[in-house]
Amino acid sequence: MTVAIKKVASKKVAIVGAGSVGCYHGGLLARSGLEVVLVGRRPLVDAVEARGLWLEIGEERIVVPVRATTAVDAVAGAEWVLVCVKSGDTEATGRAIAPHLLPDATVLSFQNGVDNPERLQAVLHRPVVPVAVYVATEMVGPGHVKHHGRGDLVIGASATSPEIAAAFAAAGIPTQVSARAVDALWGKLVVNCAYNALSAITQLPYGRLLAVPGIATVMADVVAECVAVAEASGVAVPGDILDRVLALAAAMPDQHSSTAQDLARGRPSEIAHLNGLIVRKGAETGVPTPVNRLLSTLVQAAEARAGEARGAEATG
Repeated sequence: MTVAIKKVASKKVAIVGAGSVGCYHGGLLARSGLEVVLVGRRPLVDAVEARGLWLEIGEERIVVPVRATTAVDAVAGAEWVLVCVKSGDTEATGRAIAPHLLPDATVLSFQNGVDNPERLQAVLHRPVVPVAVYVATEMVGPGHVKHHGRGDLVIGASATSPEIAAAFAAAGIPTQVSARAVDALWGKLVVNCAYNALSAITQLPYGRLLAVPGIATVMADVVAECVAVAEASGVAVPGDILDRVLALAAAMPDQHSSTAQDLARGRPSEIAHLNGLIVRKGAETGVPTPVNRLLSTLVQAAEARAGEARGAEATG
């Protein structure tokens, strides 16, 4: 895959929570000529400072010189701030960046789940633009991102959204502006609920996962619960959402879910904001969600086991 890049007028863009999604988008934006700063963990910063950010996209290997830091005050002066942290870190991140934001900075939530823009907005006391991110990426090492598929965005409507969308498109990131971006987030949530927990529990990539007898039926049950909760919440989900879910395995056969990657690395997952959110919304709206409850509980149990193992290693 070769990404067509156009040089665009300089803007300062801060990527807060520079994991695979943040580094992928930040790298392409920096390559197009924008001033980008990645705010992430120390291993990422050390790697990027030493040799640049590596992007692996199909057969193409790209090295992008970009600034990286662990300091959240690096968002100062940024006109666009992409928040890419895990859902459990939303409020803490909002409080950390709030004192450093320009008054007219556009803050965009590049996060899984559907409630992060609202939660971030409550902390920042300013509008937050929701973004549905459709990309399969993986950090295969510090400062080294591998792209597995797709790469398009749906961003919410705001005064600066058309300019942002144009800059992203010029960087090789297909971007659509929509007043119904929250509906798109719900559609993505359904897909995540179908794949993330099952991929995490089995540690199988999507293609091999769907080939297991009975998995497609379980996914159909998950999707049915999610659609019922969405409808009860007044959200429009595409009528062909199950077909889209099942088709994803063929489009991204080698992709492990972000939840699977978190479990494999011994990190907390976002399951409480995926299947767990469906369970909570189901309780609020009176919709039964037994399959989502089971998957959420099993992932939490796996996290607890991983935590015990790390504790044993630390004291052994």
